[in-house]
Amino acid sequence: MPFARLATATTPTAHIGLGLAAVGRPGYITLGRDEDLGQNRSVDALRARTHELLDAAYAQGVRYFDVARSYGRSEEFLAAWLHQNPGRNDVVIGSKWGYTYTADWTTDAEKHEVKDHSVRTYDRQRAETAELLGDRLDLYQIHSVTPDSPALTDKDLHARLAEAAAQGTSIGFSTSGPAQADAIRAALEVTVDGEPLFRTVQSTYNALETSAGPALAEAHDAGLTVIVKEGMANGRLAGPHAPQALKAVAEETSLGCDAVALALVLRQPWTGVVLSGAATTGQLASNLHAAVVDLDDEQLSRLAALVEEPQTYWERRGQLPWH
Repeated sequence: MPFARLATATTPTAHIGLGLAAVGRPGYITLGRDEDLGQNRSVDALRARTHELLDAAYAQGVRYFDVARSYGRSEEFLAAWLHQNPGRNDVVIGSKWGYTYTADWTTDAEKHEVKDHSVRTYDRQRAETAELLGDRLDLYQIHSVTPDSPALTDKDLHARLAEAAAQGTSIGFSTSGPAQADAIRAALEVTVDGEPLFRTVQSTYNALETSAGPALAEAHDAGLTVIVKEGMANGRLAGPHAPQALKAVAEETSLGCDAVALALVLRQPWTGVVLSGAATTGQLASNLHAAVVDLDDEQLSRLAALVEEPQTYWERRGQLPWH
């Protein structure tokens, strides 16, 4: 497992990864993007910003980088950075397939990405990813599996994924939506020739949405590495938008709301890696303070009161505009 490299790392920030969803394309649903990115979102500008973030993350001990076919040019930007830094062989690279980017580098597209978990899409996107990342790809994940996803039952697809695993690429899946727990448990039952197919799971878990927690614990117990995405709830837990209880705890710790929000995820015993979705180096530095946040029982109790019903959380997420 490539994540064994992180298990032996001495820096606490090795268990914080950097996801490039927010900087691999000009439009995304994170709050505050106008302030974070400004008006210049050309390919060159976002490539330079991505490389600046990758440099800063690596210098501060981050060793997992997460991209996807649908994150605009994220794979391309990461591949160029890897090529420019050939000595950085200790990083773990994960990408995802299953969504196709369709916004054509705009922020006002009718559809920004189209989901398809068919074998045909896998074959096409696997070739596209291979062209960019080659043998640097450690982990390939099915993007946003839900309980009704054909990826859970398609035996031909499972065979293709098992072939990739036999060639050295770890196979994982990500989840989204109010029924994440159901999707995780269904995926844990998927086997090929009697062996479990998936080695990692990437799910949304944060101070507002904790419903996947028990299923993620089961996945961890089954031997999967758990990667947590959207620990900042697409910006809803960042300073300007954070609920009062989070702001109060952050003030008590003398750190940012973001560090406290991510620390809440890091302290879960099943968490392998929690992703930062930082769009600036300042945000990244603040996010990385999560590794040193110490929360007491009374603070944890106050933060637990922020939890929303899954349906409510995902409905609100679905209403966030693409900036």
